[in-house]
Amino acid sequence: MTTNPELLPIANRFATELPELALPWQAEEALDPRVLVLNEPLAAELAIDPEMLGGDAGARLLTGSLVPAGATPVAQAYAGHQFGGYSPRLGDGRALLVGELSDPQGRLHDLHLKGSGRTPFSRGGDGRAAVGPMLREYLTSEAMHALGVPTTRSLAVVATGRQVRRERDLPGAVLARVASSHLRVGSFQYAAATGDVELVRRLADHAIARHHPVAAQAANPALALIEAVATAQGDLVARWMLIGFVHGVMNTDNMTISGETIDYGPCSFMEAFDPATVHSSIDTGGRYAYGNQPLVAEWNLARFAETLLPLIADDQDSSVELATQALGAFRSRYGATYAAGLVAKIGFASGTEEAVDLGEQLLVLLGENHVDWTSGFRALAGAARGDAEPLRGLVANLAGLDAWLARWRELLPDAELLERTNPAYVPRNHRVEEALDAATAGDLGPFGELLAAVQHPFDEHPGLERFAEPAPPDFGRYVSYCGT
Repeated sequence: MTTNPELLPIANRFATELPELALPWQAEEALDPRVLVLNEPLAAELAIDPEMLGGDAGARLLTGSLVPAGATPVAQAYAGHQFGGYSPRLGDGRALLVGELSDPQGRLHDLHLKGSGRTPFSRGGDGRAAVGPMLREYLTSEAMHALGVPTTRSLAVVATGRQVRRERDLPGAVLARVASSHLRVGSFQYAAATGDVELVRRLADHAIARHHPVAAQAANPALALIEAVATAQGDLVARWMLIGFVHGVMNTDNMTISGETIDYGPCSFMEAFDPATVHSSIDTGGRYAYGNQPLVAEWNLARFAETLLPLIADDQDSSVELATQALGAFRSRYGATYAAGLVAKIGFASGTEEAVDLGEQLLVLLGENHVDWTSGFRALAGAARGDAEPLRGLVANLAGLDAWLARWRELLPDAELLERTNPAYVPRNHRVEEALDAATAGDLGPFGELLAAVQHPFDEHPGLERFAEPAPPDFGRYVSYCGT
């Protein structure tokens, strides 16, 4: 590992302020690092020279082999409930926080490496990552960003020149991602488990300063933090539901304090509308099914609130009562965001009672007729302009749909709003797998085409029609994997 004082201005705020949660570590040396895909617009937003990042020095930086002066790479410590079972010591088993970048507006962003090698938290794993799963996170996180969903961002995927052993040998890679921070509910669970209330207080102060500074002015900052995080997560999960996104592994260590989507492992996009949709190979009980996501988020937030009880009031019962009230912010924000979003998805800027009722009735029709979520909503724009046949072609119960359309048209839906709200392109599961298979074999062409489509999801482009099509019947039931 070498340092370069001119490479990148970076700070080590987390490592310095919370050393109890930061284990200094260095990345595994990449044998032959080579940038496979680079997010030049994101680099520009961060005032980082894309040419530098795309060169040899950038490849070494983005795999952790070259460390900027001022940085203190650390593996972060956190705990978590995984599928409901508590694990007291998880942490970054194949990742490192390099440090914090400041953008031109003075906002802090973590630079984080995934697949950078073993750490003391690896729990028997090799700490490495394969090209396919890292490209999946790049593709999906950038699609989510384009859809307006708060998310970590992908800066680059860099091949390491090393093979990774899974079911077979696969080319290795590191994902460099950017987030407003990597603080998780699991970070607070780890701190609380130490029994050190002052550590929890310092972590809460750090989170407030980083993400929810208004809470610092509240009479009870810890309580205000719970409410702020619950509000942010309510908004986030509602946005997931509105685009048919299934996270797949909503463990407490995968829920951020910032309200950003994190860790795109066995994630997927729902096709035929069904609240019971599960694609993750490890979610055998359906705990994280599409329709369960709001309830799971509430459960995770309750675990977060438990860690802050000693900071709320001296009396345990009073702390619990106050925390429970603060957690109500989740349902309030979730309900408001989801209702407004559903009404917009059927073409109305304001949520009248009749518009809300129409949205709910359409969901029933979609479910009963097994209509593809993305295609069904996108077809409404054509129907608003007088061509309902593409939508009618998706539905078996034509009488029910026609009756719904008649009521809908009376309210004068806005076709342009429909096109701005309902994407033509999302990362269709079958297209993602095609692109990743090709990339693993050395052909990045299909990945680049799919990425170009999902980075502009609301604009239809000639030649990209295949990316808007649902999977063919012979694709079968989709199963996604965590990529470890």
